[in-house]
Amino acid sequence: MKKTLKVLSALLSYPTEDMVAAIPELRAALDEEGCFPEKNRDRLDRIIEELATNDLYDMQERYVLLFDRTRSLSLHLFEHVHGESRDRGQAMVDLQQLYETHDLQPRKKELPDFVPLFLEFLSMLPADEARSMLAEPVHIFEAIRMRLKKRKSAYSSVFSALSILAKQKPNKETVEALLSEPDPDPNDLEALDAAWQDEEVKFGPEAMAECGKDTLSSKLRAGNRAAPGVEWPEAKRTVFTHTPTNRD
Repeated sequence: MKKTLKVLSALLSYPTEDMVAAIPELRAALDEEGCFPEKNRDRLDRIIEELATNDLYDMQERYVLLFDRTRSLSLHLFEHVHGESRDRGQAMVDLQQLYETHDLQPRKKELPDFVPLFLEFLSMLPADEARSMLAEPVHIFEAIRMRLKKRKSAYSSVFSALSILAKQKPNKETVEALLSEPDPDPNDLEALDAAWQDEEVKFGPEAMAECGKDTLSSKLRAGNRAAPGVEWPEAKRTVFTHTPTNRD
């Protein structure tokens, strides 16, 4: 699973010549660990084949259009959790400190909640622990997957793979709430501006598992404390529910 997480991290990173050169190694790592059913492994080959055969500059441009310009497809986890709220900064600090306890140093200008970095971190953990943490944002992964599928993007296969590794089915209502948020065409600049200026998306768990201070769930919950007099019930797994943004 460790090598597979590293491969998925690479596939969600900005395409480079080094990545293209490493394609045989990416395929070999996936085949060696065999974490996916045949159909999902074949779908991953689609995005790998595109990287291998398409013009690199075209792939880079597509990556930017999808993940950098479109908020609904952002590869920054906290963008989907609490947008631009003040708690996002503290959540970043907490996650950064968690990385540092495992001697992982993000590159300059790389935010801690960047999905490829998060996957790299998980690759350093025991499989059960990595899977548990991967399950926390599975609803976000599923919403992104469905939006990419709507765009007929091969990147959707990477998010399918993440859900398989997590072994946690996303909550249908949570995903539907996420999908109800604006999802503008990356070429529609006015719609993109409106989406980025909107209020943050907020989440609050219906049920919270017992978890230590160093789990991802505690970072994802940072901006969504229980209201006075409201207790968090315990559950086997943390389930994030979506609180629709009020728009007058």
